[in-house]
Amino acid sequence: MEGSDGAGSEVGVEVNTEEEDKLWRVLTGSLQDLPPLSSKIVRIFTSSTFTDTTIERNSLMENVYPKIKEYLRENYGLEFQVVDMRWGVRDEATDDHMTTHLCMQEIDNCQRLSIGPNFIVFLGQKYGYRPLPTIIDAKELDMMRECVRDVPAEVELLDKWYKKDTNTVPPVYILQPISTILTNFNNKRHAKLQEADQEEWWDTFGRLCRILRKAAQVLFIAKKLDKDQMHNYFMSVTEREVERGILKAKDVSEHCLAYVREITNINVLFRFAAKFIDFAARNVDGEAQKFLKTLRDEKLPAKCPPSNLVKYTVDWNGKEGIDPETHAEYLKNFMEHFYSSVTRLVDEAMAKYEKLSSDAVYTEQLQHLHACNNSVKVFQGRENIVNQIKDYIQGPSNRPFILYGESGCGKTSLTAKGASMSTKWWPENAEPVLVLRFLGTTPNSSSVIPLLVSLCSQIAFIYGQPKDEIPADELSPLVQHFKKLITFATAERPLNIVLDSLDQLSGADGGHSLAWLPTNLPENVKLIVSAIPSMYNLLETLQALVEVPENFVSVLPLGENLGGTILKFWLKNANRDISTEQWEIVNDALSKCNLPLYVKLVFDEICRWKSYTPIKQTQLHYTIHDTIIKLYERIEIQHGKTLVAHALGYITAAKSGLSESELEDLLSLDEKVLNDVYQYHLPPVRRIPPLLWTRIRSDLPHYLSEREADGVNVINWYHRQFIEAARERYFKNLNFVSGMHANISEYFLGIWGGGNPKPFTYSEQQRRMFHLSDLNGESDRKVPEQPLAFYNEQGEVIRYNLRKLNELPFHLIRSHQYEQLYNHCLFNYRFLHAKLSSMPLQSVLADFEDLMDHVFQKDAKLIADAIKLSSSILGHYPDMLGPQIIGRLLPYYQQNANVRSLIQQCDSDGLEHCALVPSHHCLHTPGGPLQYSLEGHPFAPFGIGTTSNGKYLVSVSNKFIIWDLATSDVFRQVVPGIGGIMQNLVISENDKYAVSYTNNNQVVVCTIMTGDFLVISPDIKNKDESITGTCISVTHVATWTTSMWYLYTLNGKCISSHVIELKMPLLSVELGSDDKTYLIVKSGADSDSDMALEVHDKSMSPFEFHSAVAVSKDKMRVYACIAISDNAVAVYKRETDAWKYDRTLGDNYDAIFSLKLSDDETYLAATIASGYKLWNLQKDTLVKLSLPPRTRNIPNKNPLISLVVFTKQNHFVVAAVRKNLYVWDTKQGNMVKVLDAHFGRIISIDAVTSGGNKIISSSIDKTIKVWNFDNILEDVYSIDRLEKPIEFIHVSDESPYGVTTSRNCVGVWDLNTGKLVYTLETRAVVTLARITKDGKNVVAAETGKLLYWEVEQESSFRSVMQKDVAVLLLAEDDMRVIAISKQIGNKGLCKAYSFPDGETIFTIEYNYKTFKGGCITKEGNFLALPGADKSGDVLGVYQAKTGTHLYNLQLKYTNYKELTGIRAMPHDTNQIVIIDEEKGNILDLKKKTLVRSVMRWNGMAMKTGKSGLYAPNRGGLDLLDLKSGKTVRTLIPRVAEGVFSIDVMFTENDKHVVYYHSGHRTLRVFRISDGTRIANFKAHAEVTYMAGTMNGETLVVGAVDGSLTILTIADPEYDENVEFLQSLPSRKLARNANGMPGEGEVVTGKNSMGTALQVAS
Repeated sequence: MEGSDGAGSEVGVEVNTEEEDKLWRVLTGSLQDLPPLSSKIVRIFTSSTFTDTTIERNSLMENVYPKIKEYLRENYGLEFQVVDMRWGVRDEATDDHMTTHLCMQEIDNCQRLSIGPNFIVFLGQKYGYRPLPTIIDAKELDMMRECVRDVPAEVELLDKWYKKDTNTVPPVYILQPISTILTNFNNKRHAKLQEADQEEWWDTFGRLCRILRKAAQVLFIAKKLDKDQMHNYFMSVTEREVERGILKAKDVSEHCLAYVREITNINVLFRFAAKFIDFAARNVDGEAQKFLKTLRDEKLPAKCPPSNLVKYTVDWNGKEGIDPETHAEYLKNFMEHFYSSVTRLVDEAMAKYEKLSSDAVYTEQLQHLHACNNSVKVFQGRENIVNQIKDYIQGPSNRPFILYGESGCGKTSLTAKGASMSTKWWPENAEPVLVLRFLGTTPNSSSVIPLLVSLCSQIAFIYGQPKDEIPADELSPLVQHFKKLITFATAERPLNIVLDSLDQLSGADGGHSLAWLPTNLPENVKLIVSAIPSMYNLLETLQALVEVPENFVSVLPLGENLGGTILKFWLKNANRDISTEQWEIVNDALSKCNLPLYVKLVFDEICRWKSYTPIKQTQLHYTIHDTIIKLYERIEIQHGKTLVAHALGYITAAKSGLSESELEDLLSLDEKVLNDVYQYHLPPVRRIPPLLWTRIRSDLPHYLSEREADGVNVINWYHRQFIEAARERYFKNLNFVSGMHANISEYFLGIWGGGNPKPFTYSEQQRRMFHLSDLNGESDRKVPEQPLAFYNEQGEVIRYNLRKLNELPFHLIRSHQYEQLYNHCLFNYRFLHAKLSSMPLQSVLADFEDLMDHVFQKDAKLIADAIKLSSSILGHYPDMLGPQIIGRLLPYYQQNANVRSLIQQCDSDGLEHCALVPSHHCLHTPGGPLQYSLEGHPFAPFGIGTTSNGKYLVSVSNKFIIWDLATSDVFRQVVPGIGGIMQNLVISENDKYAVSYTNNNQVVVCTIMTGDFLVISPDIKNKDESITGTCISVTHVATWTTSMWYLYTLNGKCISSHVIELKMPLLSVELGSDDKTYLIVKSGADSDSDMALEVHDKSMSPFEFHSAVAVSKDKMRVYACIAISDNAVAVYKRETDAWKYDRTLGDNYDAIFSLKLSDDETYLAATIASGYKLWNLQKDTLVKLSLPPRTRNIPNKNPLISLVVFTKQNHFVVAAVRKNLYVWDTKQGNMVKVLDAHFGRIISIDAVTSGGNKIISSSIDKTIKVWNFDNILEDVYSIDRLEKPIEFIHVSDESPYGVTTSRNCVGVWDLNTGKLVYTLETRAVVTLARITKDGKNVVAAETGKLLYWEVEQESSFRSVMQKDVAVLLLAEDDMRVIAISKQIGNKGLCKAYSFPDGETIFTIEYNYKTFKGGCITKEGNFLALPGADKSGDVLGVYQAKTGTHLYNLQLKYTNYKELTGIRAMPHDTNQIVIIDEEKGNILDLKKKTLVRSVMRWNGMAMKTGKSGLYAPNRGGLDLLDLKSGKTVRTLIPRVAEGVFSIDVMFTENDKHVVYYHSGHRTLRVFRISDGTRIANFKAHAEVTYMAGTMNGETLVVGAVDGSLTILTIADPEYDENVEFLQSLPSRKLARNANGMPGEGEVVTGKNSMGTALQVAS
């Protein structure tokens, strides 16, 4: 099978040849011989006689069905539904005689839908109710009338009850509904009248049976009827069901069970015996018993294998016959057998048949192929459009083909017809592939990411591409991958992609922006889409993307004639017709409306018309809407308004449909429905009889569609118009709507699940009828529990309850149950974690957004914003929910009760997912100006820009990333495959194109909406030159070097190249909207700043200036420094061919580095060394914007680049200086805020003033930050950090302090609060620091000396000269400092100093080959210094207290390798370990011996010295036994994770191992006792150093951004760890002296100098 080699396992599970063939046919789009749809339900039809199996059926309902439901749901995620058409129904006779027909329909449905068992029969000694045939062939009944013509009364009776319908082809006689003749048959309000009519009916029924059966026998004898035709008049409902469900069924052993029960010694004298055996005229009905015997004892055993047929014999009991107490043993055995048999059949079916069905791509395509076939079956006409589709398929177009039209116009049928024909329109030798999706009909076709994953998986399989390369989580790479996959289509195997109803896609992930849709198609690929033009501006968007008018086809109504033709065709296929008089009514209606949906509704209506239907009952409405409303009305009249309104109301209210068992459960919990249904009798179990919903559904043919949602089959309205009509009819009463949503939310909360009885109130009528003394009752409704997840026996999650996660918030919001919503969903850790773990992050945010659309909730907004800020981590690490929420929201712990509750849950429930918990506020809080932190560029994004509508942000590095600014999602990622890094970004005026140039002389043009790109490589004549800039207009691209510029068309064709005259270096080229090209050249020497503005066509004289320039957009005004006026800024206006002086903007004596005009040209900002100058150009006023002291601007190499922007309406001016953003108000010039925006230099800045008020900054740290300036003055909680990366940490043993070093600063931190309490700044480079046990003093090593600091004074009180200290230790209870340094010429120096005096105690000099530091043994006995002498590598061993040299230990033991490190053993006062590249070697310095070498060991040991670690930098982590060297436990398997730096340590209490992996940027914590990983903590920035506290419960982590994060190891296994977490000051509800919350400092930012830094993490 070509194309599938090696790909069979890519899509699904292992499959055999037959299944492989099936898989191939489905995935390539073959519509012939489609396999049936796989199902997500076990749906069993239970057949039994009416009265004799009540006890058994009630026992199953009470005890067995709930257990089976639970088993199937937990083990396979399957729904379970029992169709018991007798249960809950009191009377065998129904008014419309439809029960038998409905039973047959339901058996067919069960056989079609069910996995495993689908039919179970219970047979006793009763043959059961034998109904009259509802429909009899006209010829047959005419023969029967002939038989009885001599008895006029019998002929009259037949003619009265059977009417001839000539609308059926061939004609039939139809048994009339009882109430049309006996009008009080259903009149429950008048019991006597009803009783009389019912008595008359049963008498009539008996007479009709006798007439028909006698006639049938006569005709059989006359050989005018065969045996089966005759038996049709004698057959019971039960036999008919058994015939359909078993006798004529396939694979009975896999799908059917039969239970036969014989009661011995039935006492037929008891009246009650009639329930158990057939009686006729007060005697046992011999005829019925004969039929039963044949069925039960002959037909059934012949078809049903012994393993599936069970017989029970029981004794008759007293009056009751079967009694729960007497027959308890029988019932127990019966129920056990039933449970085990059903579960066995399901287990077997899942093992045998569900291999393919578990393949999501197979099941997805199969659903759409079935939908296509169903549409095509009834398709007629529209040849002109079908031919246009054919011309497109066969034509050269490489753009999509679009069908558009209003709702109900038949787009879907046309799309289906086109799809079904498309594979036939390619050349004969081709094997075309059809990939088809009717969007919105399945969950995987309802939103963009699942849709694309499904399409990619299918196309990858067909063309033999690996499935594991599909980026399933992120939209942008997914879109790129999709586009790449369709390029594999070939002439031999071309690809047709058909996507119907773009309007049905969710708007999430840019569904309606259509950026994901390929618009330039590769060869051999055709794409057909359809849409409603008015929805979401889809037509407009498509026209912008696909600029080929002939590819757009409008789908109009059918027209009256075609409508009539289609109706006749459909009627013929259905073996129906209508009378001439009825045709007149139909034609009149079609002249008013002939939309296909209307024609379909008319067809379904006229199929109900009989030839004898009175004309007043054959009226049609003239709109789709009115026709649907009429349909609902009719169903209400037929089945009861309450039941219908609630059933259809639930379906309409559901977010994504309801499964039938969910609907039955909801109706069974709905007291209004049950009180209506059970007005006149009491059910044994208070549930809705399944028959009632079945009857309603049967009257809504094809209008309810089945689809899959959240892993189950759900029903929903098949067309938008039905939803709208249902909402209008049932949802006008807001209390009713709210009640519907409240009931659904109560169901998904599981309040009445798992056997919890629900109370109810008896109606007055029930109490009177049944003589009830109690007003209230309660009843178990047999509905399932609703946990968030299902677990296996080991406690592992097998699957999440997606139905609950998806539906519950939706309904709680719409029923205004906000407290329940907060408690169970939005402020519930377990709910949020489950949803993040099983659904896209956007669906979690959608719940919060949904709430905000209804009501504002401050805490909900905080949490939603926190999740948004954490999206880049939570999208991949949902277990980080707790740490992210805590780290961001701890400052709100005091004031916000809901936030506090969520944090407390994170501190308890969250520990099972990540037990490494922030001790303090450590991440940027939501609510301030930072809106998003965008990560995704592997290199610094030098160019950023936004579209003019503020919708998209475009950024570049070695790729383009286009972000949706509304959601922060990646809208598109374009990887042009260039070698270099892009250096700038310019977006065309029409927002269509973005252009950039790279550092290896390429120009890249990207189409923003489609992602198409073009790489231009200019032919640069001077090889010493590089491209220095690009610009773009709506038609052309220009690029330049210092000596030339080049002009290209947008498709990359070079139009011209131009050399700059006089060899003046070119700084800028701009393509003006006036079709002129403007150049700025450097006109002076390298050392000066003279420049000139020229027009390329020389239509204007050059304009000369110096230092800086700003030119208005329309090129009519220039602002610049003119030589004659020194540094003053002059304004010049353009007049025809010259620049004329206008005015000078006051005096300015400061050198100007650059100028920046506001967008509306009302302000001009000049960059100067000490800050900025801001001119109001309307008033010609000047304000100075000062930078803080010691902060200066330096000139940019290119004076045309300015890192200054203006916010919306020019309220603020924002400037980027190094890593900070400084904000001033434009009116007063006051600095209102300093944003500590990045931890690397800011390289680009942009403003969004349309559709928002945002500032965007990008940095050398590879991040892009989006700042919402509507929030610029909001309170901000500061996070302390050092300016440069933390390089070293030392934690005090006894006080709550730690010291850190960054390159220029020593920081002292209070570990109780997470605050930086003191900074000890130095002018030299700091390398190491140690803090004393009491936390009062610090010893720090600078480049040339040691400094002793008194912490509280923030000043050094002593300095000791010693250069290049590499090891710094405190010893002798902090009374001694030991410093080891490298000297010139491979000399080592080790000195000991007293503390605090700084006196030298001893000096040791020694030689080394390679410096390896040194160490002191436990309790300070020995000092060990690795060195070298003539004999080779030695270990110098000294008395640590005095420095006395004891001996040199020659390192010549077996397998000696050059050492890489040295450290003291933690458990022995005499032992150290020397580490080399392959092992750790334990030396006893007292005994001067090698104790042992341990292979693979890295030298890290537990305090006991028993265990060590092996952590290679290629991945993997083993716990080693240091005696045997064997692996005790593998903590991380050796999975290749790339070569990265690894840091690993034991905690001080020997309970945990901490492992940091720089590639993943994760801290993993393992419990040593059992090897369980208790945390996989994703750090916010690269970790540079980590240390633990003495109690082993806290981890202190330093990062590249200068932050110090303090994390508690709150292992839930150890109570003391959890108690320690609860005891932290950040978890206390205390307030400090000034009344502010104790955690975090609020900075209002409203003062003129916002000194506090707001950190963006």
